[in-house]
This record gives sequence, structure tokens and C-alpha cells, in this order.
Amino acid sequence: MEKHDSSPSPEQTRLPKAVLDPTRAQARFRLDRYPPSAALAPFVDYHWVVQWDLADRPPEIQRVLPYPNAHLVFDPGKTALFGVMRGVFDREIKGSGRAIGVRFRCGGLRPFLREPVAAITDRVVSTRMILDQAPPEAEEIVLRGATDREMVQAAEALLLPRLPEPDPMVDRIAGMMAITAREGGPTSVEQFVREVDCGLRGLQRLFHDYVGVPPKWVIQRFRIQEAAWRLSEGYQGALSDLATELGYFDQAHLALDFARFVGCSPSEYRQRQRKP
Repeated sequence: MEKHDSSPSPEQTRLPKAVLDPTRAQARFRLDRYPPSAALAPFVDYHWVVQWDLADRPPEIQRVLPYPNAHLVFDPGKTALFGVMRGVFDREIKGSGRAIGVRFRCGGLRPFLREPVAAITDRVVSTRMILDQAPPEAEEIVLRGATDREMVQAAEALLLPRLPEPDPMVDRIAGMMAITAREGGPTSVEQFVREVDCGLRGLQRLFHDYVGVPPKWVIQRFRIQEAAWRLSEGYQGALSDLATELGYFDQAHLALDFARFVGCSPSEYRQRQRKP
């Protein structure tokens, strides 16, 4: 889909790998993505809109294992700029409502800031860091839109006055991220360094400045997301084989990481995700 479409329509994609328990998540909320305008495309991956209606059901917890991206979120009472979150992100979904977010490209937030992206890692900060509006004002402007399209346009209108010059380093970071995220990608920092042809110290400085987390964390995060996604998609192989494919020393190390972030063992997760 062309990113310069002035009347965006949602991209038809499955739930991202960051969303855990996708079998049940689709019954909890609607998630649509919209491409950014041409002016914002150098910095923004997409806009996302979430809408839910659990008015006749008890509250539920949706767990997300975030990507290494920062988000500008417009959510009733929770509007803020979210740095990269290294842990899991649990969101209680109750009643009915909607929220919209701007997902920055990895490195795409850096040109808007006056400091390294690592300065806001694991932090939720005021929209004032990149907008002229404080959270309550920004929230009211965006969420009064009657449709997804109106909210997307309102969010972009707030960002455009603070638009920085394109930074070629953002495209370089994007290329590096594509390497780490691809199927069969590097499973260690040493492999990654060889593929991107960059020294380890220089790579660490670059990720601190533009991404907010170190390369090792990125590789580990993509591996555990891939494990959860494969299991939710019906992976029937031996878990020891899955661990080997994803670069773990053995199945026990995969199980330890998996339980730490997902909250259960890989075998339990696979059982829960089996389609009726």
C-alpha cells in the first residue's frame, strides 16, 4: 500500500507477533493499521486504532510483548509518549472504548528528540516532548474524531508542525531491524555484527542513541516473539527443535525465557492456542 495515500484505509494484516494469546485477542478488540502520510513516512511505521466493547463481559487482561518501537498514544486518561518497553505490557480491557497510536519506526523518534531514545526507555512521558500540546489537549483534539480516518488525520496534524529533517540513519536502522526480524536471522550479537558490518561498540552506541535498547535485547525479543507466534499458528514440531531453530542453547533455556515473558511454558501456550 502506498504510504502517501491521503485517504488511508486499514491495512489488511493479522495481529502483530507482539500480541500474545491471539486466539482470544481477536474476540477482545478490533485492531486496524493505517499508513502515514508521505511527510511522516521517514519517521513513522503506521498508525494503529484499537476499539473494544466488553460492556456485557468482565474485564480481561491483554498481554503484549512490545517491539523495539516508541509509540505516541492517544487513550482516554492515558495519552502519552511511550518509550520502548523492555518488559511485558499488560492492559486491562473493560467496558467499551477506543485508542489510537502512532508507531514510530525503530530510530524514527530520535530526530524529534534532543537526547538519545534510551533516555525514555521503559518510561511514559508527556506529549510535550514532541508536540506543542499537553496530554489532555492532544487527547481531546484526536479522540473527538468520529472515524478512524479523522483521528489519524488529527494525530498527523499535531506532529507535522514539529516535523524534523529526515535523518538517513533511520533508514540504516530499519535495514538492521529487518535483518534481526527475518526468518533465520542472527541469533547472537556476534552474528549480527558480521551481517551489518559494524563494530560492536559502534553498534551499541547507535542502538542506545536511536533505538533505546541494545542489539542483544532486540535479538532476544524477536526470538521469543517468533516462538510464541509459531506456537499460536499450530507449530507441531518438538520444542527442542524450535529452541534450536531460534538459537537457544537447549529447550530449557527457551522455556525459561518463555515463562518469564509469556507467563506459562511453551507447551501450555501451544495447548491454549489450539483452534476449536
